Amino acid sequence: MNGIESFLYEISKFFLAPVLVLLCAMFVYALFCMGMLLFDVALRTFRGQGRQPIHQFLRSRPTASQDDLELHVLKQIELQRIVSRIAPMLGLVATMIPMGPALIAVSAGNAQGMAQDLVVAFAAVIVALLSAAITYVVQLVRKRWLLEELGQVLDRRTDMHNAADTETVHTLGAAHA
Repeated sequence: MNGIESFLYEISKFFLAPVLVLLCAMFVYALFCMGMLLFDVALRTFRGQGRQPIHQFLRSRPTASQDDLELHVLKQIELQRIVSRIAPMLGLVATMIPMGPALIAVSAGNAQGMAQDLVVAFAAVIVALLSAAITYVVQLVRKRWLLEELGQVLDRRTDMHNAADTETVHTLGAAHA
């Protein structure tokens, strides 16, 4: 191998451990998200409603604008969205890095070394795809729930605003009469 190829190979080997750690963290996060989703499903089933993050946000910021509310909704699902998109990419990286040593092991007749490298490669991609699939499903369900809640909040605000306008018109009408 020439210098550039050796340099690239060493860089790729350096990134295998951090990528595997990230994939493990993403998998644990995906399982946590699935648990929280199941908890919310149970709340919705037995109480009629789950946690309401927008209502909780409005309790701390009652004068929040519609833009603030929409930004809050996006923040609620942002990490799930990132994991669902990044995990497959990292899975591909974690698959490709051990492929080089596996091919070298094949050419040297070392079936044991090839098998060890391929186990890492395939395990990484499986964990990555499972992480992405779980967080994608959780994100879709949470997004729907959050948009339903946002719609209810905005409808209530519109109704309150219309009621206030109607009362103002009646008050002004009575004052002129």
